[in-house]
Amino acid sequence: MARIEVTMPKMGESIMEGTVVEWLKSIGDTVQQDESLLEIGTDKVDSEVPSPESGTLVEILVEEGETVEVGEPIAVIETDADAAKKAMEGGGDADTSPDADDSGDDQAEAGEEEQRADENAADEAGSGPEAGEESGESEDGSTGKKTVDAGDEEQVQDVTPEGAEREESSGSGTDNGKAPEAETADMETPPQRKGADGRFYSPLVRAIATEEGLSQEELESIDGSGTRGRVTKQDVLDYVKSGRKAAGKKQAAGAEAKQDSGLRKPGDKKQDKAAIDAGEISAGRPQENVEIIKMDRMRKVISEHMVRSKQTAAHVTTFGEADVTRLVQFREKNKDRFYKENGFKLTFTPFFVEATIQALREYPLLNSSVDGDHILLKRDINYGIAVALGESGTGGLVVPVIKNAGEKNVQGLARATHELALKARNKQLSPDDLTGGTFTLTNYGSVGNLMGTPIINQPQVAIFGTGIIQKRPVVMEVEGTDTIAIRHMVYLSMSYDHRIIDGAMGGAFVQKVKQLLENFDENRSI
Repeated sequence: MARIEVTMPKMGESIMEGTVVEWLKSIGDTVQQDESLLEIGTDKVDSEVPSPESGTLVEILVEEGETVEVGEPIAVIETDADAAKKAMEGGGDADTSPDADDSGDDQAEAGEEEQRADENAADEAGSGPEAGEESGESEDGSTGKKTVDAGDEEQVQDVTPEGAEREESSGSGTDNGKAPEAETADMETPPQRKGADGRFYSPLVRAIATEEGLSQEELESIDGSGTRGRVTKQDVLDYVKSGRKAAGKKQAAGAEAKQDSGLRKPGDKKQDKAAIDAGEISAGRPQENVEIIKMDRMRKVISEHMVRSKQTAAHVTTFGEADVTRLVQFREKNKDRFYKENGFKLTFTPFFVEATIQALREYPLLNSSVDGDHILLKRDINYGIAVALGESGTGGLVVPVIKNAGEKNVQGLARATHELALKARNKQLSPDDLTGGTFTLTNYGSVGNLMGTPIINQPQVAIFGTGIIQKRPVVMEVEGTDTIAIRHMVYLSMSYDHRIIDGAMGGAFVQKVKQLLENFDENRSI
């Protein structure tokens, strides 16, 4: 019997933790050595974790959506077939996977619930109303708010207000003093391990659902974001925050309006209007036709990164316009031969990268970062290329880095750009592919846009942007005479950090790139 513990692997020099995005294998599945077990997400990239040995996955120690530090155990693999079978039949260690049979935990949880219910009943019988008020909480959830500890977060659920509690406990409604809503909840099915739709619910999910008073039917109504539609911890917490919380507030507003109506003085128009408004709010339909879309992990990371950049750097954007007719003609003349020799297309991107690298050598301050009141001037040029994922960027955005780009020629830059873009779209980037960037290029012209004001990729101090190359009529001076000619034009822009880059230097950099592109040598070699 050999049990192999799978630990959270090291994902990069500066990465100390990762989030379990998706388990690709389930408890009881046979895995081969180096076969992908799960997908781990960091603030840099999502990566698949391979199995260190062949065997059977018998334990999953970290749920989807949970964060784990590098080196911490995340799963257990049993390499002995007989031992694995015994573990699956219940003879092995406790199974904490989403599919695990944890009826013992369910019984323990049920016993604790019954014990709390008996204690509350005894308190109510022996202490009277004063004791109930002192405790501030009853088993049927009739307090104003109920706090549930879910991991490191606290969720607050609004339930029936205090005034309604006194009204319901006075004896009206049912013989045992419970509210009709509580009776309805009692008749609903408690959270089960497996739902009617075939989905499994992990112990953590069921524990949160039980604490929040969610029935099995309500749990099954939640759209799961996990593997094969499974409901994760975050799905339940989001559901409680949105639907359940809104419903609780709605009930509270209705109860307050009802209570106010008994205290209203006849002829008090101001109170009458307030009561009507409250009634309309509680019973009316939503004022907007809104679809709520949950952010995925990548969108959250991008959002945080962009907001942090705007809060950190003093953004300024400078624009320029370049005549790239010579560059266009050079590419047209060489693109077919380049494709035959290299197996991929020759784009304009490596030429823009080459021009900005030459400008960086003249203005090295733009290849730096800021650390407090210190400027960190970078000697190596590690060039970031913004790559949109999915159709029209629906899959997010990543910025893989060409390391030591200043040492490469155009062909080397073209190959590096192609390979990184291919890896990005196939989700094969490693964390090291996304770290160490010192300057970034974004090409919004690839989707037909003229110009833009890009946000600096922290901790860099500048980002260069290129628009679409278009034919436009341009006034040119030929032998001292102004004439109108059709030229290939492109708008250039650069956002830079005004804390250390002033407008004169930013503008001079853009003009240097413009000059290099317009004076492109058509007779050069690739």
